[in-house]
Amino acid sequence: MIPILGTTFVALMGLAFGSFLNVCLTRWPKEECIVSPRSHCRDCYHVLTWWENVPLLSWLALRGRCRVCRAWIGWRYPVVELAVAVLWSLPAWKLFSLLSEEELPLIQAYDDILIAVGWMLFYWLIVGLAFLDAEHLWLPDRLTITGAVLGCLVATLHAWLVAESPMRNMNQTVSNAVRSAFLSNVAGMAIAAGLILFISGIYWLMRRREGIGPGDARLMALLAAWLGLPGALLAFGLGVVLGALVALVLLAVRTNERSGSEGWALTRLPLGTFLCIGGLVSSFWSERMITGYLRWAGF
Repeated sequence: MIPILGTTFVALMGLAFGSFLNVCLTRWPKEECIVSPRSHCRDCYHVLTWWENVPLLSWLALRGRCRVCRAWIGWRYPVVELAVAVLWSLPAWKLFSLLSEEELPLIQAYDDILIAVGWMLFYWLIVGLAFLDAEHLWLPDRLTITGAVLGCLVATLHAWLVAESPMRNMNQTVSNAVRSAFLSNVAGMAIAAGLILFISGIYWLMRRREGIGPGDARLMALLAAWLGLPGALLAFGLGVVLGALVALVLLAVRTNERSGSEGWALTRLPLGTFLCIGGLVSSFWSERMITGYLRWAGF
């Protein structure tokens, strides 16, 4: 019963935080304040009443249109709210299931809470970055850099709690365990970001123009901070494959429209969005996918 009630509460919180994320996604690109003015229609500036501002339900009740001017609100609003709610419910279910167990050590409970809250924060950031890059080709430092620092902090605190637990490795001191985890995390972030910068440099040498922005490098550092280097590399591989598939579809469409090859070459795709999708997949199945690939490759 506790996991059901707890997960339901967290899912409702996810809807609310998804609604707040929508405000950020709408106002940040235009450098507007996210606190004031109150939520309003972007076409007629009608200030929303409380019942027009209920996450997900209001959009369904209004059928995706402003009550006054009937302007289209957009699919992004319910998709973001629902995505955050669903993603938050997954670590919440696992957390409350673990906390409902008897004789759970207190320090283990603290670690479980840290991990669950950390994943919720990671998913909120990833959803926001995916839509910002898809709509504006923009990965703001306020999310990528802050997210990378928070990921490193959560990983370090997790290492400290594990080192302090009764099940810790007795051959390693607490300080050494924490230091090793911190340095490993920072090294993974540097390697992940360096991979993007290396590819970007090669592209610039070949084409004499920017192919991958520095925001993508900072996003890779964020992924490495939260997923570890293997998980970040898996996210990169999945993102590249997904991006290539989208590029092939667009190429086929433009070929049918008889667009020029030079126009196609200059088309910009949201690599950050594809990396975020790869990061989500990696957060769920990285261990299984990496193990399966190594077994298939004969390692």
